[in-house]
Amino acid sequence: MDRVRDAEQQVGSLGKLAGRGLGWGLLGNLVTKAGSFVLSLILARTLLPADFGVYAVALAATAFVMSVKDLGIMAATMQWRGRLEEMAPTATVLSFVSATALYGVFWVTAPAFAELSGTPQATPVIRLLTAIILVEGFTAVRSAALIRRFEQDRLTLAIGAGFLVNAVLAVVLAVNGAGPYSFAVGQLAQSVVTGVIVFVAARLPVRLGLDRGVAARLLRFGVPSAAGIGLETILLNAGYIVVGAILKDETWIGYYLLAFNMSSWVPGLIGQAVRNVTIPGFSRLAEHTPEALSEGVRRATPLLLGAILPIAVVMSILAHPLVLFVYGEPWNQAAGVLRWLAVMMVIRMLLGLALDILTGQGDTRATAWMNLAYGIVLVPALIVGTHLQGIRGTAIGQVVAALFVALPVAAYFLHRAGVRLAPVLPGLVRPLLAAGVAAAVTAFVDRLVAEHPLLELLLAGSAGLIVYVALAVPPARLRRLGHLRRKEVG
Repeated sequence: MDRVRDAEQQVGSLGKLAGRGLGWGLLGNLVTKAGSFVLSLILARTLLPADFGVYAVALAATAFVMSVKDLGIMAATMQWRGRLEEMAPTATVLSFVSATALYGVFWVTAPAFAELSGTPQATPVIRLLTAIILVEGFTAVRSAALIRRFEQDRLTLAIGAGFLVNAVLAVVLAVNGAGPYSFAVGQLAQSVVTGVIVFVAARLPVRLGLDRGVAARLLRFGVPSAAGIGLETILLNAGYIVVGAILKDETWIGYYLLAFNMSSWVPGLIGQAVRNVTIPGFSRLAEHTPEALSEGVRRATPLLLGAILPIAVVMSILAHPLVLFVYGEPWNQAAGVLRWLAVMMVIRMLLGLALDILTGQGDTRATAWMNLAYGIVLVPALIVGTHLQGIRGTAIGQVVAALFVALPVAAYFLHRAGVRLAPVLPGLVRPLLAAGVAAAVTAFVDRLVAEHPLLELLLAGSAGLIVYVALAVPPARLRRLGHLRRKEVG
């Protein structure tokens, strides 16, 4: 009993610190994602779907190299047991050397990657956009130090400043006919500006060195972590490659990219902010007792699922009016894909949480095996789905593989790592039932106002969200919130 009470106190104390970091992370993501949304609207009405397709191929390459650029040194820094000043010189050298070597490999192999994706004209864009890792490789340890100390406010300001530069450059270049290069140049400039600010804000001594003992510890943790995250990124972006290789038309890749970007609104908004506190948070809990870690998982999982389910329901049911209203008739082909990728959005968040738990616990090899097992099933599912139903089939294949393979495998590795999952299940029942009812209500109201996209979004979307909140949030909590609100007003 004492150990359980101690675990609850540890979780509560760490939760306050992590809550501050999460708040800043969410604020920063909200501002940058809102800006990215406006930017995407401008570019979608300035550029062609084919331009988005070329950029999608370059983005898939960049997403992969970004995930493995530093051999997992950034994750190792967040989880490091000891003083950062002692390991930072070695970690910085390892990170920059690995990023430089990886960039050299991708410079040489960019033509083959573009050809494999069915978009050979993407080669120079790939080479330009992947140059981001040269900046990230040198600043990764500094970014990890800010995250480890829950100083997301400094990181948020750095990212915001970089995004302003990105937005101005991208729009100017797009208007002047730069096509997919407008994305690449803008993002590279953002990386440089953000990197400079992070380097100064981290307040770590500017020293380089190579301690073999420190390097060995970092690599033992980091390499499996990089392998797991790299596989995760490949699997997440495999849809672009399969669509390009089978359909051989960058326009279809552009439709798929748009739907994928829309399904990434919420993971992009809260996913990275959550990851920036869960990895160091679960790492600290794992240092105490298994009960503390399991208690943290029991509290975190229902909160994460409850926050994302209502958005996924509305996005899936109202995919067509959402695409039509936001991007216009030319992009209507993306709606059928979005309907399924909205479901995938929920699974992505749960899988990401599982990876963070295992990484925080130090079991990085499990993350690699988990994603490898998922990939063995995912790739055939994507190929079969694309052949049968085009880009819609690609999305369906991704959902099927994730639901029936990735989630069970993740649960197995968490159980093997000593995380008790049974106490988590009761907290999931209420939001799942509420989501089912909300989906039915949203679909019913949508039929009443069909053919009017704005009304569908306003009326059907609002009805679904209201029903979800009414059913998912316990009455006692609603009364408590109402009481607090009345006290503030009084």
